[in-house]
Amino acid sequence: MYTIQGMIRKSINNTFTQWERLGYVANNLANINTNAYKPVRFEQMLDEDGYLRGAIRTDHSQGSIKITSNPYDVAIDGQGFIPVVSPSGEVQYTRDGGFKQGKDGYLVTNDDWIVGEGIKIPTNCYKFEIKPNGDVVAFDSSQANEKYLGNIPLVRFANPEGLEQADMNRFAVTADAGEPVLVKDHKCFKQHNIEISNTNVYTSTSEMLRLNASMLASTQMLKVIDDMYNKAINIREG
Repeated sequence: MYTIQGMIRKSINNTFTQWERLGYVANNLANINTNAYKPVRFEQMLDEDGYLRGAIRTDHSQGSIKITSNPYDVAIDGQGFIPVVSPSGEVQYTRDGGFKQGKDGYLVTNDDWIVGEGIKIPTNCYKFEIKPNGDVVAFDSSQANEKYLGNIPLVRFANPEGLEQADMNRFAVTADAGEPVLVKDHKCFKQHNIEISNTNVYTSTSEMLRLNASMLASTQMLKVIDDMYNKAINIREG
């Protein structure tokens, strides 16, 4: 048996759940041009009691790979993440290979997290290469032999959906994700390439429109229930 108070609580809960889902969809669309961005799905479930519940899922599927002219760009073709280290020593993981040369010559992310264990690229080198296995080599001239500078590591997790989204397109380890496992003898890196977001703009836009219509209906329902509640109070007082 439903009471007016129960209907109000349920409507408010369901409306807030839809608002939360809309926020994730809007954030996905806002990051459509963010390198290697992985969209978050907010999956709604209707309980037996009529309340909407939500579960958060991250879509870790491969995004398309785009060719660039920047030698610091590197895409991951396949599963895995690149470990990066903050200035304070914190380790997180990313698929955004839009790197640069830091002030000390080290290969870093756009917000100055060091890639791997630290790869220093000589500022006066003729060129450097990132090989498919992550080895980074430099050449002093067009005729010089390559010099090994270091390796960009690639790690994988047993359950990547268990990773927690952090700032600047990075992920933090959780117990659900498991420990990072170093991948050896792979050929997953592509220099002069970048992975783009795997957000589907058409699906996300359609979902946003449906959510907007659903929330308008929910808001109207709340107004009807509120009118019923006020009439019931007036009858009781009369």
